Amino acid sequence: MKMAAPTASKAASLGCNNKPAFPELDFRSGARVEELNKLIQEFTRHDQREYDDQRALEIHTAKDFIFSMLGMVQKLDQKLPVANEYLLLSGGVREGVVDLDLDELNVYARGTDYDMDFTLLVPALKLHDRNQPVTLDMRHSALCHSWLSLRLFDEGTISKWKDCCTIADHINGATNYFFSPTKVADWFYDSISIVLSEIQKKPQRGMPKVEKVEKNGTIISIILGVGSSRMLYDIVPVVSFKGWPAVAQSWLMENHFWDGKITEEEVISGFYLVPACSYKGKKDNEWRLSFARSEVQLKKCISGSLMQAYQACKAIIIKLLSRPKAISPYHLRSMMLWACDRLPASYLAQEDYAAHFLLGLIDDLQHCLVNKMCPNYFIPQCNMLEHLSEETVMLHARKLSSVRSDPAEHLRTAIEHVKAANRLTLKLQRRGSATSIPSPQSDGGDPNQPDDRLAKKLQQLVTENPGKSISVFINPDDVTRPHFRIDDKFF
Repeated sequence: MKMAAPTASKAASLGCNNKPAFPELDFRSGARVEELNKLIQEFTRHDQREYDDQRALEIHTAKDFIFSMLGMVQKLDQKLPVANEYLLLSGGVREGVVDLDLDELNVYARGTDYDMDFTLLVPALKLHDRNQPVTLDMRHSALCHSWLSLRLFDEGTISKWKDCCTIADHINGATNYFFSPTKVADWFYDSISIVLSEIQKKPQRGMPKVEKVEKNGTIISIILGVGSSRMLYDIVPVVSFKGWPAVAQSWLMENHFWDGKITEEEVISGFYLVPACSYKGKKDNEWRLSFARSEVQLKKCISGSLMQAYQACKAIIIKLLSRPKAISPYHLRSMMLWACDRLPASYLAQEDYAAHFLLGLIDDLQHCLVNKMCPNYFIPQCNMLEHLSEETVMLHARKLSSVRSDPAEHLRTAIEHVKAANRLTLKLQRRGSATSIPSPQSDGGDPNQPDDRLAKKLQQLVTENPGKSISVFINPDDVTRPHFRIDDKFF
């Protein structure tokens, strides 16, 4: 008995259509999306470092050294707050963890100069007892920037810090002291240099080797050699506030991607003034608003695949757009946060969409350059690219066009760079593995506390708390007992 051939639609439903499925391609470059995803995964695998107990102990030793040093700085002239709260961020200033200008920074490269990098925000002044919203003196400044009058503080604070101020006559005839970011940075660098000189006169067993101390603009960069690791600390003097600035109040009224995931109280717990001025601002007086503490909280709400795309994109643009220094990784971070607000959470949660996210970030960055417009995420009326010349933005836009035309090749280059950095690090670690560092507890500490316990504690802090706010409370009279806070949990 003869049977009729199935119709085309029926054949397709029965799986009789032998036409192979066409691979998903990027329209602009022709790159296979699957290949781009694999390259991003390979980059992530090489870029993310896992720490064994020895590396974890070295990280802890370096951190302990830096905090002890800051305790000694506080004792020099009592300028720093006695009970201070630092914000420790994974990644150096050059990685865009804080909105600071990179023009004045010396170039350091992972593998060549350091193996791990951190940014430490150190409050020189704290305003933690004022009701929100916090109103700043922005009459002399561009958006996102402010002068800081010491009239907000008591006489004791003014007396301690007036040598780090510029002076102006107030309308009522009184002297007005404005806290100067450049003078504060100069004082901070001088004080750190004095303390490190004293420490190095009496070296102790297991103490890190200070390989480099440099003042980069208003940032103090310290590279420590600990065992077989080199750690870069970018130390930034800041002014710390509790509450939320009035200029960013309208941002709270909008809908955001983090709504319902974290509380508003977590997001608006505080902000900083960091030592950076606007393009036409007065360097000696102007500070920049920083929402680094809020960004740590928001990062917890960003999907893993988007973060992978962001890290890969950042690695590409750091190399490609390094000259002239018009675009920083912080601009890319802001664009990512805007994308999170713009796109559905279900779309951004797709684990195999890292390639789409990478291409989208490149498109977003190119769009911002062509239009010379990159709004600050927290203060949208502030355009972070406003000062750039047409020539500069078009130069960078053309460079990005080459990336967009062949993203796979640029990803391979980024992978080779990170692999080369890892090889340099591994070579140094093998060279130093024969002389592993003694425990920092070995001189005057508790001999009953084993090294592996200390290392496990640090691993818990560093590797098991990605994206979390790590604060450290230091008593300068007993720097051997720092207290950690990870979000609202104390250690």
